[in-house]
Amino acid sequence: MAIPDYQTLMLPLLKFLGDQQEHSLRQAIDTLADQFNLTDKERKDLLPSGQQAIFSNRVGWARTYMKKAGLLESTRRGYFRVTPRGLSMLKQNPTRIDIKVLDQFQEFRDFKATRREKVKTHEGAEREPSSTPEEMLATAYQTLRDDLAKELLEQIKASPPSLFEDIVIDLLIKMGYGGSREDAGQAIGKTGDEGIDGIIKEDRLGLDIIYVQAKKWENTVGRPEIQKFAGALQGQRARKGIFITTSDFSRDANEYASRIDSKIILIDGLTLAQFMVDFNIGVNIQATYDIKKIDLDYFTGP
Repeated sequence: MAIPDYQTLMLPLLKFLGDQQEHSLRQAIDTLADQFNLTDKERKDLLPSGQQAIFSNRVGWARTYMKKAGLLESTRRGYFRVTPRGLSMLKQNPTRIDIKVLDQFQEFRDFKATRREKVKTHEGAEREPSSTPEEMLATAYQTLRDDLAKELLEQIKASPPSLFEDIVIDLLIKMGYGGSREDAGQAIGKTGDEGIDGIIKEDRLGLDIIYVQAKKWENTVGRPEIQKFAGALQGQRARKGIFITTSDFSRDANEYASRIDSKIILIDGLTLAQFMVDFNIGVNIQATYDIKKIDLDYFTGP
C-alpha cells in the first residue's frame, strides 16, 4: 500500500498511546509501520533531501500536531504519552483524527495562526496540505532543481562542441576522475582508435583508466552505438567506459549495457545536467536555507 499521510497516522498513533505508558518515537514508528503492513522499501523510502525516511517524518509530524492540540505530552527526551484530553478523545471513538478535528482546541488554533500552510483547491477554497512541511519544502526544491536541469540542458545543446568538451572535462574532474585538469584535457579531447573519444584516469594515481565517448546529439542513442562502444573497449582490453550524450538512450541500449561484461555507464542529457547541478558546473548558488531543530542536549544539561 502507499505510505499513509501524516493526518491518516494521527488516530492510529493516539490509539497506540492509549495504554497510558510512555513510548519513544522509534517504538511508534515501528508499530505503525507493522499496522499498515509497509514493505521494507516503504519503511526506508527517503524524502528528496535523503536525510530522513518519509514514514518516520510523517509519524513525527502526526505526533507534533497532536502535542500542539494537547492530546500528547513529552515525558523526557525522545519519549511521550497520551494526556487526559487524548484519552477523552479516544473515548469518543472517532473514525479519524485530522487537522479539522484538532481545530476544536484553542492551543492548536493558536499554533496554526503562526503558520502559513493552507493551499488552494481548484474551486478556490482553502484546505490543509496532506504533506508535512519537510515534504513541501523538498518538493519545491526538487521542482526548482528539475527546472534548472532542463534549462542547463538547453544551454548545453546550444553551446559549441568545444564548450561541451570543457563541460565533460570539468564534470569528470569534479567527480574525482582524471587527476589534474591538464591530464584530463589531454585525454578527453583527443579522438582515439576504434571510436574511442578519450581516455581518463579513474583516480589521481591512474591505477585504472576509463574510456569515454561524449556525443552532442539530438537523436536517441540506440543499441548499435553502444555495441560499437563495447567492441571498442574490448579491442583496447578495457573493462570500463562512460557514454555521455545530450540526447537520451533507447530501452534496448540500456538493457544491452546492463547485460554485457564490460561496465558501461550511460549518461543522458538530463542526467548530465543533474550532475552539473550537483557539482556546481555552470551554476551558482542563489540562496541557502538552513533547516534547524531544537538541541535537546542544550536544555537538558549535563
